[in-house]
Amino acid sequence: MDAPLNHAEFRFYEELNDFLAPERRYRGFDYAFPGAPAIKDPIEALGVPHTEVDLILVDGESVPFGHRLRGGERVAVYPVFEAFDLTPVYRLRPRPLREPRFVLDVHLGRLAAYLRLLGFDTAYRNDYQDIEIAGIALHEQRIVLTRDIGLLKHNAISHGAFLRATQPMRQLREVLDRFQLEGMLQPFARCALCNGVVELVDKTGIRDEVPAKVYAQCEDFSRCTHCHRLFWPGGHYERMKQQFSSVGVQLP
Repeated sequence: MDAPLNHAEFRFYEELNDFLAPERRYRGFDYAFPGAPAIKDPIEALGVPHTEVDLILVDGESVPFGHRLRGGERVAVYPVFEAFDLTPVYRLRPRPLREPRFVLDVHLGRLAAYLRLLGFDTAYRNDYQDIEIAGIALHEQRIVLTRDIGLLKHNAISHGAFLRATQPMRQLREVLDRFQLEGMLQPFARCALCNGVVELVDKTGIRDEVPAKVYAQCEDFSRCTHCHRLFWPGGHYERMKQQFSSVGVQLP
């Protein structure tokens, strides 16, 4: 004979409701569970990745992901707060990474290029497996960006974000806002193709590597220290300025 189930009342707030079944959104609901699971387990079973949660209150008290449910509790689950200081209460995730670095899933190649163009260390390949992304995030202390909810439920991932936007420039704006990166931009400090650091080079040393017309008209040249590609301002630069300006990012 099966043991009787325990019950708790759950309520999710704000954008966390996006992950729930429609009948559970913006309201309290009963959740039945066997035994005494860590509270992280039912939260993710209901569809919400742990990386999206910043505060859990059980009967009004802040608790960690490992808190055990026994039955009869009232559980309130809140998303990442942008404008509130949660220092006085328990913060679920580790402290923000001092220097935000990212690893992106295989569907976010354009976003990876945009982040690199703004100077952010961004790991990306179009053949990454989920287990590789989780390993990179863990060992290189990177923030996972993805539209795959399942990936964010991986236990090795402590910092991550589910991107709601589908258009790459809107995704960029979402990332800048979520991680408050506006004051950390370093345009053209990285190669959009390989993520290598880009440095200025002496014009006299690259005469034979660029078209004669470009050499005559341009004074500023840069080279990626990893893939060794040369870069210089051209017509594409004005197009990029317009693209970034459309989401409030001003390039120099």
